[in-house]
Amino acid sequence: MSLGEDDQTITDKVNQPHVLSHPSSPPPQHPVVKMVLAELRAQRGIALPLVAMNLSWFAKTTITTAFLSRLGELNLAAGALGLSFTNVTGLSVLNGLCGAMEPLCGQAHGAKNIKLLHKTHPMTTLLLLMVTIPISFLWLNIDKILILLGQQQEIAIVAKSYVSYLLPNLVVTSLLCPLRAYLSSQCITLPTLFCSAISLAFHVPVNILLSKVMGLRGVAMAVWITDLVVVILLATYVWILECSKRNGSRWKEGGWWDQNIIDWIVLLKLCGSCCLNTCLEWWCYEILVLLAGHLSSAKQSLGVLAIVLNFDYLLYSVMLSLGTSVSTRVSNELGANQPGQAYRSACVSMAIAIITGSIGSLVMVAARGTWGAVFSHDASIIKGVKKMMLLMAFVEVFNFPLNICGGIVRGTARPWLGMYANLCGFYFIALPLDLVFAFKLHLGLAGLFVGLLIGVVSCFTFLLTFIARINWMDEAAKAQILVCAQVQEVPRHDVNHVHEEV
Repeated sequence: MSLGEDDQTITDKVNQPHVLSHPSSPPPQHPVVKMVLAELRAQRGIALPLVAMNLSWFAKTTITTAFLSRLGELNLAAGALGLSFTNVTGLSVLNGLCGAMEPLCGQAHGAKNIKLLHKTHPMTTLLLLMVTIPISFLWLNIDKILILLGQQQEIAIVAKSYVSYLLPNLVVTSLLCPLRAYLSSQCITLPTLFCSAISLAFHVPVNILLSKVMGLRGVAMAVWITDLVVVILLATYVWILECSKRNGSRWKEGGWWDQNIIDWIVLLKLCGSCCLNTCLEWWCYEILVLLAGHLSSAKQSLGVLAIVLNFDYLLYSVMLSLGTSVSTRVSNELGANQPGQAYRSACVSMAIAIITGSIGSLVMVAARGTWGAVFSHDASIIKGVKKMMLLMAFVEVFNFPLNICGGIVRGTARPWLGMYANLCGFYFIALPLDLVFAFKLHLGLAGLFVGLLIGVVSCFTFLLTFIARINWMDEAAKAQILVCAQVQEVPRHDVNHVHEEV
């Protein structure tokens, strides 16, 4: 090349327009990171409103207890006893039975089987209403039952008065639980949150009015009146939701009253195990209270246990929400014939549970020095709370993953796994150890918490072992059969490589 050609080339390059260099775009996210973030966003939309809703329920219970305390020591003792009795014998049963809607409606929603989604709601509602009949007879005889259990006759009679005016809450709960489950199985949780917030806003003025007019009976009535507000609002929302989609075509698709005997058999099988799963865990904590009442320092032990469990209820509202969230995600994905995504949802949820459990435990440890003083000025009770909350903090580390595991097995329509785990962990391990540690080894209340810790760890170990052995492709195929959908061929790589992706 000649010198003139070189000069021309240099001149051409100089005369070219200068292109500004932009900063390089961020590197693409790793597929695993994208998957985790997408799953976190999906679960956030379900779990956060449920956490707020469950906290509002806890606030309602606290408000009710506060108004009972204003009516005197006798009314507080009788009302608290009646409230505990109704929770154990009624509300836990109804909530447990309604748990069968999570796998059925969740998988039906994932498979776009609108008819099954529709028909499950009235079936569950009718079942709960029928169950309220024997529960009502039990509630009406609460005074005789409490006297047989050694309670004072005066307290038992006042407790019967409170529970008698709480009877309509059985019907209201039978209507409310299926509505909430019907919406949450479709990942619709914000309406339930807003309705619960409105109900909570009404709860204080209704209590003020009725407690002044009717005393203890008015406080009982306020419970179901404010819950009835939620039922009316949610039922209205469901009506509008169904009528508005595709100009009402979803509503007209029917299925609401197309039940047959097979549908009832499937529902009843799931209801039985879901109910026992919920009640076995709930009743175990109530048995702990009864055992604490037989310790040498019964009054102090009961006071400490009640205060510690109050903090546990706050954390339980988070656990329950996370469990419902993972149950919805797993059931939706299995119903949609996406076993790999269902597996990934379960893994991400377990990681969330471990993190939130650790955070909840640290919060409990940090609050143990001040939490007791919120409820009592007794130095011995405050000291006992500070000590027992440290033990309970270890329980919470495993309680969170345990509830997530329960949500996973419900999402796979196998809640009996949770039932067996709770039966073995709580009743064959925890409670016998409680008796040994608390009474034989004379560890007192600390022995009860140590036994509970071992029981919770055992339950978690059992469930985690079951979940690790799940064949997710088989579960997706079973879900297609359950929702009466045509089984589509699942790509082999969807599950074969899912362990490499997560």
